[in-house]
Amino acid sequence: MRDFVVRLASLTLKNIKNVKNGSVFMPMANERKFESGGAEILGIYGQNGSGKTAIVDALFFLQRIMTGHELDRNMIDYIDTDASGAEIHAEFKLFGKDVLFEVGYHICFIKKYGEINIDREYLNCAVNQDGARTNKNIFMDYQRAETDTVFKPQKRLDELVGKDKEIKMDLIVARKMAEKSNCSYIFGESSREIFCKQFDNDFRNYAIVISALFNFALKDLFVIRNAHSGMITANFILPMAFCVEKEQMGMKGDFVVPLTGPVVLDAEKKELLHAIINQINTVLYTIIPGMSLDMKDDGRQALDSGEDGWKVELMSVREGKKPIPIRMESDGIIKIVSILNALIQAFGNPSICLVIDELDAGIFEYMLGELLDVFEKSAKGQLIFTSHNLRALEMLDKESIMFSTVNPNNRYIHMKNVKDTNNLRSMYIRSITLGGQDETIYEETDSLKIARAFRKAGRSLHNE
Repeated sequence: MRDFVVRLASLTLKNIKNVKNGSVFMPMANERKFESGGAEILGIYGQNGSGKTAIVDALFFLQRIMTGHELDRNMIDYIDTDASGAEIHAEFKLFGKDVLFEVGYHICFIKKYGEINIDREYLNCAVNQDGARTNKNIFMDYQRAETDTVFKPQKRLDELVGKDKEIKMDLIVARKMAEKSNCSYIFGESSREIFCKQFDNDFRNYAIVISALFNFALKDLFVIRNAHSGMITANFILPMAFCVEKEQMGMKGDFVVPLTGPVVLDAEKKELLHAIINQINTVLYTIIPGMSLDMKDDGRQALDSGEDGWKVELMSVREGKKPIPIRMESDGIIKIVSILNALIQAFGNPSICLVIDELDAGIFEYMLGELLDVFEKSAKGQLIFTSHNLRALEMLDKESIMFSTVNPNNRYIHMKNVKDTNNLRSMYIRSITLGGQDETIYEETDSLKIARAFRKAGRSLHNE
């Protein structure tokens, strides 16, 4: 398989949380260049409860599905209460040497008897190569209700199976296993192993596509949800999103460090934490002047298994001051530490897509603007974030900002009639008060009614 840079181009939600229909687009979504280009940033802004976090949650669930995991049972709570099902449609671009694949992955969910299942999923693809572009046709279409068909279209199935009847039987078994495990048929482990084999026929390109999307979801897509910040605010644990190269293998995930005291690690985890700290320290002192991280080693201590472990604690080191436990720093600094390794990866790797809910939580407004400005000008990867702090509107290009609306059937829009000389922040505030956009972007509140309600509530307390 060739190496590909995978980029998310757009995401469409239907009946997810309070989004009946809505699409967000990355700034370069409509370009068909053969190189991925530089950084892409998409900030999503809007009032509370208007669908911003739905984008982050959808990408979290999509990542799990594309890595072959069982459907998260909690996902049933994310389907609109008035709907019997929901849909997520993601468009991707796969950049290879002298070839560009435009790929769409569409998945339909159905809820029934208190459970959620995948009702249908399909992949379509267009190939740009040698100055020509093929039509964007479906090459793999799984439908749960069609039990007598492995997948459609038949032509692609024939290419995959050839004359080997055992492969077809393996595909049928893999389908039953996916349905029993309640996971994706296309990306489930058993079927994916068949789809991603080396092929000498026309199915070769499709095998490349499935493999590249799986690797993107596994290695390059980071989704940091609100729970990540919540654990920091609760002063309970520090989850550090990380990705490090180790012995020609990438390691990715959340390294969880307790904020309540030292932790005992085995040799491998201790070495991994040391590598994460070294990467973070390369940048941290420029963001928080004079600050670095250190790992205080309190010596050997036996693990529950009886093997050797090391009692360590993450420390904050400032120039001219004694080191203090990281838990003694502010929530904002701990938040920066928690996402910094992932930001470093997105800065240097064009295939990394970093998604952060409420990026501004605890981060000083000016620093937020500086980080976004540096990322937009110099980074290689993608950054998608939600925020309430409007500083980004003054720092980013208009194509890098989308706004949620009060219309659940058209939940996300770009601001129209924005000129290069306009201040997007001022335009947004003006549109909230005066309108002028294709959709209403703020459900009007009345300060007089709010004040009257507070006075009424205050009187009721005194009268009890």
